[in-house]
Amino acid sequence: MGLVPASLDGALVSNDFPLFDVRAECLLPGYLGWICRTASFVELCSRASEGTTNRVRLKGGDFLGLEIALPPLPEQQRIVTQINSLAAEINAARVLGDRADLESTGIIGATLNRLIPSLSEWPTSQLGTVATIRSGVTLGRSLEGETVSLPYLRVANVQDGWLDLSNVKRVSVLPTEVTKWRLEPGDLLMTEGGDWDKLGRCAVWSSEVADCIHQNHIFCVRADLNRLLPTYLAAYIGSPTGKAYFQSCAKQTTNLASINQRQLRAFPVAVPPLDVQADLIANVNRVRAEVIELGRVQARVRARIDALLPAILDRAFAGAL
Repeated sequence: MGLVPASLDGALVSNDFPLFDVRAECLLPGYLGWICRTASFVELCSRASEGTTNRVRLKGGDFLGLEIALPPLPEQQRIVTQINSLAAEINAARVLGDRADLESTGIIGATLNRLIPSLSEWPTSQLGTVATIRSGVTLGRSLEGETVSLPYLRVANVQDGWLDLSNVKRVSVLPTEVTKWRLEPGDLLMTEGGDWDKLGRCAVWSSEVADCIHQNHIFCVRADLNRLLPTYLAAYIGSPTGKAYFQSCAKQTTNLASINQRQLRAFPVAVPPLDVQADLIANVNRVRAEVIELGRVQARVRARIDALLPAILDRAFAGAL
């Protein structure tokens, strides 16, 4: 439940939602709004409700029969003022936390932006000359004869720098096609397109799922391991420099953008010696580890911030604020 804000003055409500007028001569709406957010009041409503697991109702009459602490109006106002002040500070802390989250996500990109220009002294090759690039299996095909069922990766499985393998689906292919599309360790998986800011989204495959293939909206980039480390190539493609290239040549429709194999093969990539590539990845991994640890710290701080308001409400309505 909640209080109707001034911005919704005159709006309509369906009959699924009982509407109550607050008697302002004895109950401040702000006081009621805060008390309704306490765990004890939610539990009170729960005990007064009826129904099954799938549909529980708190009837209007039963709601009006609930008992709450009702101090004089001046005391209600004092409580509301203090809660509002503390809630504003908590909200400000959340804003700072959100800003810190946003800044931490940009640290890796900033690191790559700083490291990539340092590669300018090394020769640049088109990706198609240092890697083989292929598309994957087309879904919904009509197949005749014996087939085999294999796990396959969709666009949703390929995130920016990592793989989401929580839901891997299966597809039927011909036995003669298994070798053609089967992924190998070190393959770089890259999405064909999607939202504008997701161009260049890629991740390295490490054989997490046996006999896995990929659909046709994902490119498989298999680097020449004598010239390119897959992790280096993934970092280079996912860097601001790499993403700027794909944004410059992508075909764009409403809210979506895509690249083709020709554009991917033409992608210019610096090819330093393998030890230089390994040093760059070591630097990126060190920063990534620090960002992950920072994220853990921020999550703990966020949990403490989220626990503050319920604790304040409990103290306020217990007369301890």
